[in-house]
Amino acid sequence: MGSPTAEESSVPATRRHRPLLLLVTEQLTSSVGRQVTALALPLLAIAHLRAGPLGASALLAMAYLPGVLLSPLIGVAVDRARLRRMLVSVAWLQLPAIGSVPLAAALDGLTWPHLFAAAAASGALSSAQSVAAQSCLPRVVPPERLLSANSSLTGARTVGLIGGPALGGLLISLVDPAPALLVECAAYLVGGALFLALPASLNHSAQQPGSGARSRVEALKEGLAVIRRETLLRRQALAAAGLNLGGGAGAGLFVLYADRELALPPWQLGAVYAAYAVGTGVGVLVAASVTRALGMARTIRWCAVGAGAALFLIPAASLGLPFPVLVLYQLLFGLLATVWSIAMTTGRQLVTPAHLLGRVNAFLQAVLTATVPVGAFVGGWLASRVGIVPVLVGAAAVALAGASSLWFPRDVLTGIERAAESSRGPAVA
Repeated sequence: MGSPTAEESSVPATRRHRPLLLLVTEQLTSSVGRQVTALALPLLAIAHLRAGPLGASALLAMAYLPGVLLSPLIGVAVDRARLRRMLVSVAWLQLPAIGSVPLAAALDGLTWPHLFAAAAASGALSSAQSVAAQSCLPRVVPPERLLSANSSLTGARTVGLIGGPALGGLLISLVDPAPALLVECAAYLVGGALFLALPASLNHSAQQPGSGARSRVEALKEGLAVIRRETLLRRQALAAAGLNLGGGAGAGLFVLYADRELALPPWQLGAVYAAYAVGTGVGVLVAASVTRALGMARTIRWCAVGAGAALFLIPAASLGLPFPVLVLYQLLFGLLATVWSIAMTTGRQLVTPAHLLGRVNAFLQAVLTATVPVGAFVGGWLASRVGIVPVLVGAAAVALAGASSLWFPRDVLTGIERAAESSRGPAVA
C-alpha cells in the first residue's frame, strides 16, 4: 500500500474526527443494547406469557417485518428529512416503545398484543435509524475516508455483538428479563444525545429545493429508476440476497446440525461461535488495507465469492474432523463477509447521488432483512423432508451463485472503480 496522498493527509485522523467518533460511540452503545434485548425479549415471553416455538418465532418476525414493509417510505423520508433531527427522534422514540414492556411486566399487565406492538415499533424505528445513519455518513466524512469510517462503524457493532449477549446473560441471571430491557432504553437515551451533537448542517435536506420528485410515489419511482439504471446496485442486491438466503438456511440449521449430525459437545460449539467473532474482528482491522491493496472492485468480487464458497465447509464437516472444519468456516466467513460488506457499503455510498442515498439504502436493507428469515424457514422446511446435509449443500450453492453475479459482466463494478479513483487517486481502483 502506498503512502497517503496529500488530500488524505490533510483530513483529520479518524480518531480525531468528531462526527465519526459520535457515530461510532452510538453504534457501540446501541449494538450492546439491541443484543441484550434480543436475548431478554424471548426469555420474557417464555417466563411471563409461556411462549412456545411459534410464539418465539412470531416475536422475532415482528421485529423484522415492519422494516421490510416500510423500507420504501423510510427511504423517501430519509432523503427529505433533516437528518440530525430524524436520528434524535427515532432514537428517543425507542424509549416508550421498549420501556413500556418492563413497566407492563412490573404491573402484571403484559400481554401478547403489547409485546408484538413493542417489537414491531422498535423494529420499524431501528430500520429507520439504520438507513438514516448510512445516509448520514457521506455527509460528515470526506469520500477518501469513507472506507476507514465504515470499518470503524462495523468494528463498533462487532464489539456490541460480542459484549451484548454476555452482558444480557449476566443481567438476566441476576434479575428478571424485564428489567434487562432497560439497558436498551439507556442505550437509546445516550444515542439520541450523541446524535444531537452531530453537525447542524445535517438538518439541511440533501434534496435540493425545486428539484427531484414532488410526491412520495414520484420519489419512490425516482429511487427505483436509479436501481434499474445502475447495474452495480442491482447486482449488489442479487449478491446480498443469495448470500443471505444461503447463509440464513445454514444459520437456521447450524445448531441442530452440530448437535445431532456432528455430536459436538457444548464447549466446542461455543468455540465455533467465538471463531466467527474473531474472523469478524480481523475483517474489520484489515478491510481498509485489503481494499487499498487489491482495489475496491477486486475486493468486492473475491470476498463475496469467498464468503459464499466458505459455506460449503459446513456440510463438509460431516465427512470428518467436524470441530476444526467448522472453526475454519467461521473464521473465513466472518473475515470475508465483513471485508465484503465494508467495501460494498463504501462503494454504494460513492456511486449513489446524495439525494437518493436514503432510498437506495432502504431498498438494499429490505433485501438483507427479508432474505435471512426466508432462507431459514425454507431451509428448515426442506431439511425436514430431504435431510440437513443436502440442504446445507444447496444453501451454499445458492450463496455462491448470488455472489458470482458480481463477476458477470466484468464491467459491473466500473462505477465503483471510477468513484473510488476520483476520491482517492489512481492507486485505488
